[in-house]
Amino acid sequence: MIRVLLAEDMRILRDALVGLLGLEDDLEVVAALGDGREIVPAALRLRPDVAVIDIELPGLDGLSAAAELHERLPECRTLVLTGVGRPGNLRRARAAHVSGFMVKDSPAADLAGAVRTVAGGGLVVDPQLAFAALEASGSPLTDREAEVLRLTAAGSEPPEIARQVGLSYGTVRNYLASAVTKLNARNRVDAIRIAAEAGWI
Repeated sequence: MIRVLLAEDMRILRDALVGLLGLEDDLEVVAALGDGREIVPAALRLRPDVAVIDIELPGLDGLSAAAELHERLPECRTLVLTGVGRPGNLRRARAAHVSGFMVKDSPAADLAGAVRTVAGGGLVVDPQLAFAALEASGSPLTDREAEVLRLTAAGSEPPEIARQVGLSYGTVRNYLASAVTKLNARNRVDAIRIAAEAGWI
């Protein structure tokens, strides 16, 4: 019996997924959660074989939860569900040691098979998303621009970033400005969004 933890914040969809997986003789849903912060504590308590996690959850997003789950309970494999298949999210998912990545408009019958594949040590990736990831161009940002943008995304201000990376305040501002220009962004916040969605930071 494959023990499954399910995390999906939309209750009607969560209940539907529990019902769908419950129809399978070899699958047992041991937890159905609506908040990302509940995933790791529940997994440590219940020891599921597979965690099926929505990428966008309140409290803690699905990829962050997957990364923490891999650190705390590596024997639990993770299958991420997403409403929007962005190549950058696929790269982030692999960095978080996710074993499966499916878009929510996949056929319902595919989910049980994906859970079995992941539980058996295999990898599952939506074919269209995999193709889009291969087609996606590389990052236009230099390593330093990406680093400065990443630190800005984490909440650091330019003077603090300058101290952290050993640059002058003006140089940090120049890196931020060049990142905004290269990404054709409106401002720093927009540049962070573009770079994060593409998996560049």
